[in-house]
Amino acid sequence: MTPQSASAQAHAARATSPAAAASSAESAAHAPSPSTALLTDQYELTMVQAALASGAAGRRCVFEVFTRHLPAGRRYGVVAGTGRLLEGLAAFRFGAAEIGWLRSRGIVDEPTLEFLADYRFSGDIHGYAEGEIFMPDSPVLRVEASFAEACLLETYVLSVLNHDSAIASAASRMTVAAGDRPCVEMGSRRTQEFSAVASARAAAVAGFTATSNLEAGRRWGLPTLGTAAHAFTLLHDSEEEAFQAQVRAFGPGTTLLVDTYDVETAVRRAAAIAGPELGAVRLDSGDLVEQAGEVRALLDSLGNTGTRIIVSSDLDEHAIARLQSAPVDSYGVGTKLVTGSGSPTAAMVYKLVQRTDDDGATVAVAKNAPGKSSVGGVKHPLRSLDGSGRAMAELIGVGAAPQTNGQRTRELMVPLVRGGVVAEEHVGEVGVANARRRHAASLAELPPAAKRLQDGDPVLPTIFS
Repeated sequence: MTPQSASAQAHAARATSPAAAASSAESAAHAPSPSTALLTDQYELTMVQAALASGAAGRRCVFEVFTRHLPAGRRYGVVAGTGRLLEGLAAFRFGAAEIGWLRSRGIVDEPTLEFLADYRFSGDIHGYAEGEIFMPDSPVLRVEASFAEACLLETYVLSVLNHDSAIASAASRMTVAAGDRPCVEMGSRRTQEFSAVASARAAAVAGFTATSNLEAGRRWGLPTLGTAAHAFTLLHDSEEEAFQAQVRAFGPGTTLLVDTYDVETAVRRAAAIAGPELGAVRLDSGDLVEQAGEVRALLDSLGNTGTRIIVSSDLDEHAIARLQSAPVDSYGVGTKLVTGSGSPTAAMVYKLVQRTDDDGATVAVAKNAPGKSSVGGVKHPLRSLDGSGRAMAELIGVGAAPQTNGQRTRELMVPLVRGGVVAEEHVGEVGVANARRRHAASLAELPPAAKRLQDGDPVLPTIFS
């Protein structure tokens, strides 16, 4: 395909662009999203310029996203960010402002700017359904398009999937450790503002029941909550005045923060002011296991048997597991969820595995660098299951479906984009709800070893055929 025909193909794809990615209700309620096209690295654009000049830009290519290994101590990963990626794909446009800036900096030449001005992704994307469990070498996303179209998406795809999958993988371990006690995401003040919104969504995919982040609530319909911080207590002349003000404003069912000064005194004040209808008390410091036991006994002795205990304070899956023996009702999780220490990178990469040649024949390609090798050819993943529906292995066929030898299996790839048009069940509020259900079902079919918090190998082996 010539540079001119590649540009024409992208222009023709305008009619089938993924603008339908956002739900109709959200589209009507909010202004168009700003362009996502410059959320990328410069070399994506310079590769397109060189490929347009060589005539290779139109070669049909297949890129795959996978990770070579899981972070230390992790038994599985969780795919997240797919819905955000598809929503952002609708806004992956080089408008006048973007083209003008690129031209002013001399980053690419005029023929390339013409191609970018007409850019609309018109290819196909398949992948693991959001919320699905993944293992090392799992082909969690497959992008099929011309080289120029698919190349431009690399950085954006990886930045979304790596961030959200890392958060969701950490969140999943926390919800597993919490059992039937709910976890609430409240890490907005511990990360960058846009990452905070994405983190809240990824946590919801992995089973968190609510978030403190209002923008996440607005975009995806997530339940939001929050009452008061220590500053509210310190604002008033006494803790008693602060509690009275909060109860007057929100009723006795509110949650009162009881560790600004002395916990026992605060609990007694809270019970006296709100009465037995006091919704909850929150503990945010100290030995939470010991304090929770003491507070539960005190609340019960005061007649507040229905008052819940919420704990926060830099919780991770290990701290949550230790709190399982304590009379805690829910967990507020922030720092250890949204920062790198608690959610190490998913280490996903975006690699070309197949292309066409000048005659249109397909050619499998692979990287051979030591420690960073890849497997050429299009991957076809299945999950093998035993007779009771328990997952046994990740089966990956190269170039064709894997050999199953009569085993029961489950398909892992689902269509996400066809001819540039996004499948709407993966985006918006519906997408989050579907991802949450997929995660719960995938987690339930894993062997019991998946729930161990100790270091160990991936819970499922990956078998190529």
